[in-house]
Amino acid sequence: MNNATNPLDLFIIGGGINGTGVARDAAGRGMSVALAEMGDLGGATSSASTKLFHGGLRYLEFFEFNLVRKALIEREVLLSAMPHISWPMRFVLPYHKDMRFDTETPTSQVLTRVMPWMRGRRPKWLIRLGLFLYDSLGGRKILPATTRLDLTQGPEGAVLNRKFQNAFEYSDCWVEDSRLVVLNAVDAQNRGAQILARTKVVSALRDGDLWRIETLGPQGGAVHFAKALINAGGPWVEDVIRGVARLNATEGVRLVRGSHIVTDKLFDHDKAYFFQGEDGRIIFAIPYETDFTLIGTTDADHDDVTVKPKCTDAERDYLIDFINTYFAKDISAKDVVWTYSGVRPLYDDGAKSATAATRDYVLTLNDDGAPLLNIFGGKITTYRKLSEQVLSKIGPFFPHMTGDWTAGVALPGGDFPVADVPKLIQRLAQDYPFLDGFWAKRLIRAYGTLAWDVLGQATQASDLGKAFGASLTAREVQWLMDHEFVHSADDVLWRRSKLGLRLTSAQACAVADWIDGQIKKTA
Repeated sequence: MNNATNPLDLFIIGGGINGTGVARDAAGRGMSVALAEMGDLGGATSSASTKLFHGGLRYLEFFEFNLVRKALIEREVLLSAMPHISWPMRFVLPYHKDMRFDTETPTSQVLTRVMPWMRGRRPKWLIRLGLFLYDSLGGRKILPATTRLDLTQGPEGAVLNRKFQNAFEYSDCWVEDSRLVVLNAVDAQNRGAQILARTKVVSALRDGDLWRIETLGPQGGAVHFAKALINAGGPWVEDVIRGVARLNATEGVRLVRGSHIVTDKLFDHDKAYFFQGEDGRIIFAIPYETDFTLIGTTDADHDDVTVKPKCTDAERDYLIDFINTYFAKDISAKDVVWTYSGVRPLYDDGAKSATAATRDYVLTLNDDGAPLLNIFGGKITTYRKLSEQVLSKIGPFFPHMTGDWTAGVALPGGDFPVADVPKLIQRLAQDYPFLDGFWAKRLIRAYGTLAWDVLGQATQASDLGKAFGASLTAREVQWLMDHEFVHSADDVLWRRSKLGLRLTSAQACAVADWIDGQIKKTA
């Protein structure tokens, strides 16, 4: 335990992607770091995204060129560091002459003034221009460029309404968001950081030139001292400032709920769709967990951080109606197998609508005594750059801190080239002949080169202990408890994996009972 005579350099509040990213970066610079997360790592916003490393094509219409450029550059930097949990994906953008703008975008307002006869339509030449900028702004090297697509030929158009005959196809990347958070935390711990999951910060008060931080966790209460405090509270960022640190602040956060629905798979190819709505909004339909389709997201103001976000019936129906304007075969509520919702803590820039609010991050520094740095907003795609800028901003307080280092440095299990995923899957299946194709692919996509550590010396499936279903075994669950901060069945089934989509309620209860039994043994 650190004390006032041996304080930490940094104490981080919040174990989402921003908090764990800062912890990893700082620990890798030789700084002493502790991070406290009141729930599971990535248990809130950071596990409820649309699972994309992307520049944000629609943000170009809001003139967010700097944000888009930063994100586009980061896509390939991140892809090279985590090829097991992130991979390239092609997006099909169908076009029809009646495509319309969100009337609140600056682009729409300018064009409406210049060309009022367009009446809010989004012309094909503007989409081409946007995609040209999207291809060009980020210095693309790995991902292929935009192409045109004839929807009357091939599987991409076969499932769509016949009025959609033409499309553009462009590149972005998929990422397993929950695993991204956990792997940053694992790497931070490997580099010396203390990761305190399920540990709530009760108070953080200045004590001379230090922060005195009181926490309450599984082992009871504790007191920590640190030279600087990082507020990565996400939706709770204002609560940390006013309630935990008891400071006044002029900055605010705008809580925006994004909801998603999951159905059995709606198409038999590996490309995603980018759909434009009659209301000017966009949604994605994305291949998900092999046998499902992910559809989202909505944008709705969420007024109370104490209320757990939930996909409302109205949001579910909105997404269904949106999808049904594109797909030839309608879906209904009975086709939805799962929903999830997260709250995006956007910087309150005074925008009229949730859709128009900036997705860029804002960092504020309070140095009236021991420094406090607050993180507002941010996108999962730019978390690494955000971490670098956080440490740059507090750099003057730590003159011996070393420089940036994370670009392209592999996360645990990601120490192999992007193109080698099929080879790894094949090699794992050869080394463990009892694995079927789904099982081998799932393990490589989750753990990369660490899949061999998960399976250990097993020569047959029974060596892995109790089989819970859907290829999940006691051996893997124990490995997750030992190495990835797992404490509950939900941690395993809905964050470290999405096997909750495949297990029955009885099987999920068996996982919960087994974990509880292991915890009691070690208590």
